[in-house]
This record gives sequence, C-alpha cells and structure tokens, in this order.
Amino acid sequence: MSVLVVGLSHRSAPVQVLERAAVGAAEVPKLLEELLRGQHVSEAVLLSTCNRIEVVAVVDAFHGGLSDVSAVLARHSGMSLTELTDHVFVHYAGSAVQHLFAVAAGLDSMVVGEAQILGQLRSAYATADEAGTVGRTLHELAQHALRVGKRVHASTGIDTAGASVVSEALADAAAGLGGDLGGRRAVVVGAGAMGSLAAAHLRRAGVAEIAVLNRSADRAERLAENTRAQGTPARAGGFGDLVPELAAADLLIACTGAVGTVVEFDVVAAAVAGRSGRQLAICDLGLPRDVDARVAELPGVAVVDLAALQRRLAAGTRGAAVAAAQELVAEEAQAYLAAQRSAEVTPTVTALRRRASEVIDAELLRLDSRLPDLEPKVREEFGRSVRRVVDKLLHTPTVQVKKLAEGPDGDSYAAALRALFELDPQTPAAVAVQRSGDVLAALEARTDSPEGQDA
Repeated sequence: MSVLVVGLSHRSAPVQVLERAAVGAAEVPKLLEELLRGQHVSEAVLLSTCNRIEVVAVVDAFHGGLSDVSAVLARHSGMSLTELTDHVFVHYAGSAVQHLFAVAAGLDSMVVGEAQILGQLRSAYATADEAGTVGRTLHELAQHALRVGKRVHASTGIDTAGASVVSEALADAAAGLGGDLGGRRAVVVGAGAMGSLAAAHLRRAGVAEIAVLNRSADRAERLAENTRAQGTPARAGGFGDLVPELAAADLLIACTGAVGTVVEFDVVAAAVAGRSGRQLAICDLGLPRDVDARVAELPGVAVVDLAALQRRLAAGTRGAAVAAAQELVAEEAQAYLAAQRSAEVTPTVTALRRRASEVIDAELLRLDSRLPDLEPKVREEFGRSVRRVVDKLLHTPTVQVKKLAEGPDGDSYAAALRALFELDPQTPAAVAVQRSGDVLAALEARTDSPEGQDA
C-alpha cells in the first residue's frame, strides 16, 4: 500500500478551473465516501482551501488508484478526464509524503509561508476521521505532517511577516483606497475561519467599524462580539442587509466558502447608486467566487479576487527562510520514509524468527520420540542451548536488514530474506495484520514519483 496525492492548486490551474473543482464543506463527507468505493482506495483525506483541492489516498496500486481518484474529481467538477489532465498534479509514494509536508509548511501556498494551511489540514484530517476514511497510514502521515509544519514555522521564520491571502488582498484593497484602511468602514461577508481572520486583519489595520454579515445570525453575532471585545466597533446582520451596509462602507471582504454567488450584481449596483462616486473596494476570497464577476464593471468599484492575487504573487521571491524550510522538509520526509521502510521489514523479521522457533520445536519433538527416557532437565537445557545458538545466528542478519531497510532499496532486502529462508510471501502480511487508458497515461506522465511503479 502506498500514498497517492491527486489534486489541483494555484500552481497547476487557473482560478476558473479551481472554482469548478471546489468542494464545499458540506460536500466533503460525500466525496470521501465516494473515494472509498473505488476498488483500489482504502483511505482518503480531502483538503479543500481557497487555492487548492487535493485528495491524499492510500492505494494498493498506482495506476488503479489514480484512475479511481481522478474519476471522482472529474465527476464532481463536471470536467472530462481530458480537461482534468491538463491541470492536475500527481505525487506517489515518497514524493507524496514530501509534497504533503511542504503543503503543511506553507511552501506550496499562494502566499509562501502562510500559517492558515496548518489549521485547514488539521480540519481536513478531522473531517475524514469522523467520516471513517482514515486508517493507520493516513493517521500517522497527517499527524507527522502537522508536526513538520509546526516545526518549520517555529524554527525557520518563514511566516515572520504573518502574510496570508487575506493580508495580501487587503494590501491591494488599501492601495486602491489611497494606501490606508485606517478609519474606513468595512463589511465582512462570512463568519467562518476566513471571516474571523479578515476581521482580525481589519482590526489591526485600524478600521473604524466592521459589519459582519452571515447566513447564520448566531455565528455573525459571535464574530461581531469578539471584534467588539478587541476594541473595534462591530455589528452583526444577515445577507439581506448587504445594500444598506455597502452603501456606507469603503471595503467589502467576501469569504463564505459557499458554493455559488452570494453577493449579486444587482445588490452591489443598488448599493453604489447613491455613493456619489465614492470608491468601493471588494475583496472576493471565495472559491468558487462569492461575488458576481460583473461587479468589477460598475463605476467606482475595484475588485481584488483570487485570480488577481495569483498573478501578482506568482512572481514572489524566495528568501533564506524559504530555503531553510525546504531543507527541513526534505530532511523530515527522508527520516519519515526511512522509519516507514524499517517498520515494513519488521513483519518479515518476525516471520523469520517464528519459522526458526517452529523448526526448533519440531526437532525437540523428534528428539523426544527418539530418546523418550531423556532426563527432563537435560532436555530443557538442550532446548535452551539450541535456541541460544539460533538466536545468535539470526541476530546479525535481522539487525542488519532493519538498518538496510531504511535505505531507498529497503524493500529488496526484506524480499531477499524471504527468498533465502523460503518464507511464504503471505506470512509477513499475516504477521503485520496481527500486529495492528490514454488519459490515464497522460496523468501518469505528470506523476512526481521516484518509484514510478505500482505498490
């Protein structure tokens, strides 16, 4: 069994494609269940953020697993496999592990080094765990990835500036409003994690007041109350309050996570009709977009969306902190894979020792039949001596095979051990259990895998 990652991100696909593939929070359990119905998939986690949708799965074969996962993504997005092929990325086995660690560290984010991805990854794991689609492999991998992400952020200074998609969008919006958000009135549409982050950034920017609008009045009120507690005037409302709130506001941040448009063209048009030319900045951070794209055509309205951020941030520089983070991620991935390979050879070693014990027991029984009058103390001492000899003979090869298994070709040493001692290939597996088309070819060609073969 190996880990397979199939997904789309801001690096591989334009925002328009990401919008089609976006997975709402309510849809995640259904897609996870659909993934596990695949013939070759035994575990799955689905990570969906404002700039990525990717499946992390445990599969019994690369080709079959890729086919199963790609089919689910294609059906959900409404894209053909051919369209999907043009935009997905694929990682397998060791490459999948390193990719997930890089994601957790913020190295693959639109804003390199942003820390929000850690919470998003933790949430994705929790959702999959609740849905029953996480087993031992993804549990260990996800927990290790979260630890790597924390270590990178704590030791490299990669997120010293505290940059995020929200902060970058607000920087662009501030530039359009004269360079400063101090004293401005803001409207936040959406009271989830992104809405809370937006409110925190607005508070630090010194806005005069914030209106929090959400489908759920209770969540809107909780965020408004928390904002007031931090010293910034805030009030809560529903989507029906958009027109009067926008009429008085300077800035709108939309980040609901809903599937479909939340801020309609007619609503914004009605709000700006009486503004006497006052500029309105709109940050649309939803995936798919929350704000009707035609809003950008209205006079006095400037829109910052994920597509604009994607273009601007693509040219970002990578400093020493990023290089240090990349090195740390590579080291962590190598150590994790070495430990996994060492653990995988343990059932073979256990099977070998079991075989040796069975041979000793059989020979002692034969001794009993040939020498039935042998003194019990003599037989007992003889048995201990034989077992000591066998243990000493097996000690060096079993210790060495565990060390050698940590290397890139670790599997071959376990296979050699099974061949030398004529161990049934099924025996180590049993011990382990006791211990705890053309389009497809095109997808495979995009795979980043040092192994390049089925598990």
